[in-house]
Amino acid sequence: MTKQKAKDKKAGGTIALNKRARHEYHIDERYEAGVALQGWEVKSLRAGRTNLTDAYAIVRNGEIFLFGASIVPLISASTHVVADDRRTRKLLLHRAEIDKLVGAVERKGYTLVPMAMYWKGNKVKIELGLARGKQDHDKRNAEKDKDWQRDKQRAMRAHNKSA
Repeated sequence: MTKQKAKDKKAGGTIALNKRARHEYHIDERYEAGVALQGWEVKSLRAGRTNLTDAYAIVRNGEIFLFGASIVPLISASTHVVADDRRTRKLLLHRAEIDKLVGAVERKGYTLVPMAMYWKGNKVKIELGLARGKQDHDKRNAEKDKDWQRDKQRAMRAHNKSA
């Protein structure tokens, strides 16, 4: 019984994060999507062999696909299959969500960026962000604000230690 509980706790959690997404884009909305995967891909995800840095989602024929995400195959898991680590994977969303996202991407010029990949139960989910690109001055302002917050926290800690 306790082994099963420990296994369930380990099964949930983050597989991969796209840290560059928050730096490069303004994220307006977030959506949770399932991913259609092959067996060798799931084994590779359990081993943590994925990268979302250059990935984005595209719209084709009224469906949404994950493009550019790399899932490196395990040598032992994919002996009988020709594995393509950057293949296009279908994202699973409700029709109303797809229609809303297609409208935003095609009419308003938004981009669909994968923010994180994680386990939900025994299924793999991707957090998609509906995003607008940042200008260089926006990136500099965000960096300046982050530095100021860090310096402020350091000053507060130093002041509280001496008090």
